[in-house]
Amino acid sequence: MKRILTGASVLALLASGAMAASTSITIGDQLEPPHLDPTAGAAGAIDNVVYINIYEGLTEFASDGSVIPALAESWDISEDGLTYTFHLQSGVKFHDGSDMTASDVVWSLNRARAEDSVNAQKGLFANIADVSAPDDTTVVVTLSTPTGNFLFNMAWGDAVVLNEGDDIESLKTAPNGTGAFTFTNWVQGDSITMTRNEAYWGDPAKLESVTIKYISDPTAAFNAVMAGDVDAFPTFPAPENLPQFEADPRFTVIVGSTEGETILSTNNKMPPFDNPKVREALAHAIDRNAIIDGAMFGYGTPIGTHFAPHNPAYLDLTAQSNYDPELAKSLLAEAGFADGFTTTLKLPPPSYARRGGEIIAAQLREVGIETEVTNLEWGQWLEEVFKGKDFGLTIVSHTEPMDIGIYANPDYYFQYDSAAFQALMNDLNGATDPAARTEILQAAQQMIADDYVNGYLFQLAKTGVANANIRGLWENAPTQGSNLAEVYWVD
Repeated sequence: MKRILTGASVLALLASGAMAASTSITIGDQLEPPHLDPTAGAAGAIDNVVYINIYEGLTEFASDGSVIPALAESWDISEDGLTYTFHLQSGVKFHDGSDMTASDVVWSLNRARAEDSVNAQKGLFANIADVSAPDDTTVVVTLSTPTGNFLFNMAWGDAVVLNEGDDIESLKTAPNGTGAFTFTNWVQGDSITMTRNEAYWGDPAKLESVTIKYISDPTAAFNAVMAGDVDAFPTFPAPENLPQFEADPRFTVIVGSTEGETILSTNNKMPPFDNPKVREALAHAIDRNAIIDGAMFGYGTPIGTHFAPHNPAYLDLTAQSNYDPELAKSLLAEAGFADGFTTTLKLPPPSYARRGGEIIAAQLREVGIETEVTNLEWGQWLEEVFKGKDFGLTIVSHTEPMDIGIYANPDYYFQYDSAAFQALMNDLNGATDPAARTEILQAAQQMIADDYVNGYLFQLAKTGVANANIRGLWENAPTQGSNLAEVYWVD
């Protein structure tokens, strides 16, 4: 526990029936964000800090993955599905004290969908035809076509509301949101601190402050938790240590699911991966179970397409890309690479990537594919791989919720360009019937599996550890980030 009470204080608490509790918490994380503007970056580490806690959108994800009201108290949808009228919460202020009004929402959505938008998920806003504010508490969004996923799209961290009057560049190091915590300090390379927003419009945070401590090395993470320097590590980077924590009554191990499709991303426009036969060979050269066991110590669910197994629309297509190194060699020979080839394998910092990369490099070597392995820091990976598209192969977990729509963007880093898939996503956007949406989603899963766009490895498990007296941490991760205002201590 992280507070000292005098005897008088204890008696006062007991007399009042109040629950004794710490006022702060230190949370461990492996990846430090490159900056803190979720509308101008693809790094999930940004949302891990600011989503819900500092910045809010019209809607947000609850811990069970459902979409719930946030800055929009309620909304009306026209019969034709083209007009959404959002009624905003009252009394909302940005952390600098200025009022949040409908004008800020209009500006934020227009900025996100603008031609020169730097939003990493610009496609979320593609069907917005117009945004207007008839008054300070009402926002009207008109869509070009009915979009059954629109409220879901507005819950992403990329769709949060910013202050129209802010200097956008300054938000990268000094965010100014409407959430239950205000940004306090960032010691780069070490930690970020947030403080409870005493002027918050909703239910206040239970803790006075949260510090997120960045520890990239798994051994150092283990030592920090064991020593009590870190109170919780919601996504612990060394799953092999979890049995040791489970045996220690000081800790609780929290294992859940995520939206993180972990894939061997393949540059579809870089030879020889522009040849579908080569990509198919790549898929059959990979032993998913060996990667899950070797890199994740058994935590993870095999996938054969870019879709979460816990989603009701999921298709199990793992058999289509089963481990078959002889078939992989045969396919390479058909493609003109009987003697194999050499490519790059650029790995970001997470242990699933670094450890998985070693295993995959060995598996590919068995079929004649040599990899030049490079370990990159997160900022380097974003510049070289995500933005620069300068890679052959990489490993990354896509933790955005139900994000199969990224395959409809030919400029996305793995550069898959399929008019047929893009048409499917257009159909999905216009579909509101649940059965029709499931049918389209399953067709989309099948299409990217048939095209062997990427090597589909496993669904990332959420393996966390916390002090046994902490409550409120999310078990599952329906999106990047979580609501830290719900976290508290008990005796």
